Amino acid sequence: MIEVMDLTKRYGPTTAVDDLTFSVRPGRVTGFLGPNGAGKSTTLRMILGLNDPTSGTVSVGGRAFRERPRGLRHVGALLDAGDVHGGRTAAAHLAVLARSNRIPRRRVDEVLADVGLTGAARRRVGGFSLGMKQRVGIAAALLGDPPVLLFDEPLNGLDPEGVLWVRGLFRRLADEGRTVFVSSHLMSEMEHTADDLVVIGRGRLIAAESLERFAARGTGAGVSVRTPRAADLAEMLTAEGARVLRDGARLTVTGLDAGRIGDLACRHALPLHELVARQASLEDAFMELTADSAEFRTGETR
Repeated sequence: MIEVMDLTKRYGPTTAVDDLTFSVRPGRVTGFLGPNGAGKSTTLRMILGLNDPTSGTVSVGGRAFRERPRGLRHVGALLDAGDVHGGRTAAAHLAVLARSNRIPRRRVDEVLADVGLTGAARRRVGGFSLGMKQRVGIAAALLGDPPVLLFDEPLNGLDPEGVLWVRGLFRRLADEGRTVFVSSHLMSEMEHTADDLVVIGRGRLIAAESLERFAARGTGAGVSVRTPRAADLAEMLTAEGARVLRDGARLTVTGLDAGRIGDLACRHALPLHELVARQASLEDAFMELTADSAEFRTGETR
């Protein structure tokens, strides 16, 4: 488990992380979301002891990560796929990490096979594509078979097959009881991958809850109805406690489900030409709830 308590990081007058408190539980894939500049990477670096917090604490498995002498046995992390010496082969890079953490050499071959790079093991990393470098980084994170794994934008550069593979990998790791913490800006992938979300904006916590609960906060969920008697149906649904927005013959209804709307229309002999339930979208909820936290907005004049 990762436990973050009252975590703050300041750089001079700039507060990058502001009093964050949240937990990341084992057996779950937790997505870490926020607009650009929200403080996600800074938070991950403090979890790993790479940056010192101004105040607050972070523990991994009940201890600060810096207190663990063989770190890769406890936490595996991918923060920057390009942070590898380009002159080394993939196997040599992993072998150095294995030796420094007293990990058996056989694990190098095992994790290279896991990420699909056995055939490229003796090639220099400098000639790899971004997607291949991501796979090397994921292999390094898996090297010590750790109970906790952190990934910062792990899908960058991956092709569709690679994205599906990573999605399955994260699910498998969580099902094995590991703690999996994934920072990403791809809402569609988080919808397919994450069980829980930690969402921050301008360094502050916006939400720490299940993906379903967070997505339900968006206003995109509802029922779309088209009828030639829109005014009559709107009046009836409003009387039943629904919120109704009308655009000609089309109504957008929240507060009643599609089945209930259909039953009421039938009872009052109101014809329906369309009745479609719309599910809550993670992207809609994210955009709405982080709107005031975005550092950069397209078309904004400062």
